[in-house]
Amino acid sequence: MKRVLLFAALITVSFSFTAQAQVRINVGVNIGTQPGWGPAGYDHADYYYMPDMDVYYDVPQRQFIYFDNGRWLFAASLPAQYRRYDLYHTYKVVVNEPRPYLRNDVYRIRYGGYRGRRDQEVWRDRREWHDNGNHNGWRNKGNHGRGNGHGHGRRD
Repeated sequence: MKRVLLFAALITVSFSFTAQAQVRINVGVNIGTQPGWGPAGYDHADYYYMPDMDVYYDVPQRQFIYFDNGRWLFAASLPAQYRRYDLYHTYKVVVNEPRPYLRNDVYRIRYGGYRGRRDQEVWRDRREWHDNGNHNGWRNKGNHGRGNGHGHGRRD
């Protein structure tokens, strides 16, 4: 009887660890929520910082964050003042830290050198994006690294 209980306990503990590991893996990947104009090569992105506009995009919430009249505004689309920018060709820096816009001076200085760059590959142009006719049909090729969290240093 003790062996049966010990065996049952081991199986329960094993399933518990497996379930926890699966949750950790699934939480860290948000490829399907990244827009087609987002920078390719990242399996996770919390925010994009766009130095050309000095604007952020909150990937999970799908909203832009921009400074206007002394405060940060959150919106599903950009206001008219940004209409001349093409999101597919504007350079994006991946930022994986909470509320980076509150440290905007740091990001503006750190990534100001990326203003005007147009050489970044976007998800829309990746083969994985089109494999099943839309961005929900990802093929896991195992080469989508997180990079260094700042829009460069990709591992793909």
